[in-house]
Amino acid sequence: MTDSTTARRGRGRRPAAEVRANVLEATGRLLLEEGIQAITFDRVAKEAGSSKMTLYKWWPTPGALVAEAYFSRSQPVLEFPDTGDIRTDLITQLRSFVHWLTGAGRTVTELIGAAQLDPELARAWAHHYATPRRELARARLATARDQGQLTPEADLHIIVDQLWGACYHRLLVLMVPLDDTIVERLVDQALYGAANPSGGTPGGSTEIG
Repeated sequence: MTDSTTARRGRGRRPAAEVRANVLEATGRLLLEEGIQAITFDRVAKEAGSSKMTLYKWWPTPGALVAEAYFSRSQPVLEFPDTGDIRTDLITQLRSFVHWLTGAGRTVTELIGAAQLDPELARAWAHHYATPRRELARARLATARDQGQLTPEADLHIIVDQLWGACYHRLLVLMVPLDDTIVERLVDQALYGAANPSGGTPGGSTEIG
């Protein structure tokens, strides 16, 4: 028996949490470097030093694994700050989001496109990424509302749609380049709106006709 064999047996099986973390790291790296087509259980198992049976036990399809790996990869980059100033925090977070999309835009486009045809990926995307991300934003906005920085009537879900939805619209529908020059304008539009505060007419009159 060689020393290396003894060492491997002495270490025993790796903890499940370590194996899972390695699988998610390998999947996230492959996803961003090569795209969604690179994600197969064969390839990921080889890259992560795991077994295909382990992957099948934790994820029903490669699509489900992709969605969780994408959230795991993006989570540290897209943490939501809380400095006490909602405008500053929205600008900081949205700027990070735009920078992330600038680098991972192809991956996001592939994921959302594939989710239209893969129900398991769609469910995993909503569960592991879209819903948690939305809740982080809603919770930060709710804190700002409780502190009086937003009106009691502010629709937090609509604000989320206005801000992050605008970025997705530009990326997926208009297919125009994203850059952070739009961030402050998006935030100010969402927070302060476009209505004339004097009542809707240049002279301040609210009469119609």
